[in-house]
Amino acid sequence: MDIYGKTKGTELEKMVEQMAIGEAKGAMMYYSLARIAKSFGLDDVEKQFIEIGNQEANHAGFYATLNGKYPNDKEAFWKLVKGLSKAEEKGDASLLQFAQKFQEMGLVDAAETVKEFAEQEKQHGIITQNLVDKYLANKEEKNNKPVYVCSVCGYEHEGDMADEPDDYKCPLCGMGKEVFQLKQ
Repeated sequence: MDIYGKTKGTELEKMVEQMAIGEAKGAMMYYSLARIAKSFGLDDVEKQFIEIGNQEANHAGFYATLNGKYPNDKEAFWKLVKGLSKAEEKGDASLLQFAQKFQEMGLVDAAETVKEFAEQEKQHGIITQNLVDKYLANKEEKNNKPVYVCSVCGYEHEGDMADEPDDYKCPLCGMGKEVFQLKQ
């Protein structure tokens, strides 16, 4: 059953969008509760909340798919993945700066956790780039399209920003097209 975009433009679109947001927030809440439970020594509670958080994240993805939030044609799909790859790869640098600020505040455990997250973000970039290389190798010619970089998150948009609608939003951080800068 193909559910992609089935609620976009319908009376359900707004409700489905709110469901996606609610589920994403639910994932955040359960992951936080899992950390808190762990601090209480409640390992079994931590594991249960992580599982619930994983399910909430899956639910959010389902609702986003119903509303057609992300592209489902192959060219646009891989364009998004390529852009995400670059942002993920660069994300570790900003997270390491964030970790340093935690360190300066004396939040050593938080700093160490954010350093772990930085390494994970870097790995996400490598993994997604490997997927692009695997599935697009020799399937696309080198193009000379301009690349614009989101100054907030580092997402790379391939193609002219002028061709995007005025309400274009970065698929990673949600900022408008005015924050994109031509990559030099």
